[in-house]
Amino acid sequence: MSHFVIKCVKCGSELEEVYCAFCEHCRESLLITEYREKEFRDDRGKGAWRFNWLPVHAPSIDQPGPAVYESLGLAEHLGLNHLYIAFNGYWPEREALLQTCTFKELEAAVVFQNAAENEINGLVVASAGNTAKAFSHLSAVSGFPVFIVVPKMCLVDMWSLEPFQPVPILAVSDGDYADSIDVARRISHTLGVPFEGGVKNVAKRDGLGIVLLEACASVGKLPDHYFQAVGSGTGAIGVREAAERFIRDGRFGSLLPMLHLAQNAPFVPMVNAWGRGSRYLLPEDLRPELIGQITTRVLSTRYPAYSIWGGVYDALRATGGRMYGITNEAVYMAMDLFENTEGVDISPAAGVAVAALKEAVGTGAVKRENTILLNITGGGEKRLKRERKTFHIKPRIISKGISEEEIEKLLCHALKKH
Repeated sequence: MSHFVIKCVKCGSELEEVYCAFCEHCRESLLITEYREKEFRDDRGKGAWRFNWLPVHAPSIDQPGPAVYESLGLAEHLGLNHLYIAFNGYWPEREALLQTCTFKELEAAVVFQNAAENEINGLVVASAGNTAKAFSHLSAVSGFPVFIVVPKMCLVDMWSLEPFQPVPILAVSDGDYADSIDVARRISHTLGVPFEGGVKNVAKRDGLGIVLLEACASVGKLPDHYFQAVGSGTGAIGVREAAERFIRDGRFGSLLPMLHLAQNAPFVPMVNAWGRGSRYLLPEDLRPELIGQITTRVLSTRYPAYSIWGGVYDALRATGGRMYGITNEAVYMAMDLFENTEGVDISPAAGVAVAALKEAVGTGAVKRENTILLNITGGGEKRLKRERKTFHIKPRIISKGISEEEIEKLLCHALKKH
């Protein structure tokens, strides 16, 4: 018997253990993993595999987890007594060893393992950059086949640790992240290879929820406040779901952490909708031309997991959460602040979260004595590149209007090459 079942968060229907299933009754609802063990354990393996609340049985590769530590420098600068940092990246002195310098590596490891255990032989993945790095790297490490589709505009932020590209990567020349998702779905349909599933993949959310598992294992309790930058919001949803498991455990607190989620202005669709008090996004919230004005294109999806039942809107309501729109200038200032106070570089997306924390301190939304968890979703890239050689991604350039015949020809060529 498996140690978990999958249930619909809206109607409670229970599904057999399957990959990326959907509730037959509630199409606009997320499924959630329900673990038979209500008590949290962190003695099941090494690294990210230590935890019992993951939808895998027998991990086949090593996978480091995040490093959680109590801040001194940034905490002192902001006047906080209990600031904890979940560092997802490369920082050996802190035992942070994520080779792709992003928490998406946690997601990729759990998704691959879960898919393999469900007898899935390959996946199609859409990404705005970080997910592509993580899935490409772990595909090379694990041997699990994957096709990756990214927007050409995001290539500037992408690199590989492999001298030869380990997986087929296609770059959409005339579109953004949402267009890449559309192309990836068409490739999935044409090839008969499953689409990775995005937010609806329980393995993806539970993999990103490892951040909170590591934090509670280190700190011994749930934080009062949780800060993260969001694009789709999948990681924040995963953290909320993990927090609810800790509350059912009963040993880590009885209140959900307040979610403080941030986007890079002026492309802030979820900030706008939350400000209106609405579950629904408007077309003007999702204007593609705004994406070209932000510095964190990894946060630029026009398909956020906001309105869906169990998504970001519901997570914010459940936790009394807040949203922040962070300017480019504030992002860069926050990146410098973190490096100067903590001693390591961070990604622009992580800078969005730091800037949100700074704003929350300034408005009194968090107090000196609160326990705060700051999710640094990516960092240590400068350090890693000093120690290891990295390589430019060389994708095949395609149009978002690519035909099924062109898809078949292009990917047949890619399969032979790889």
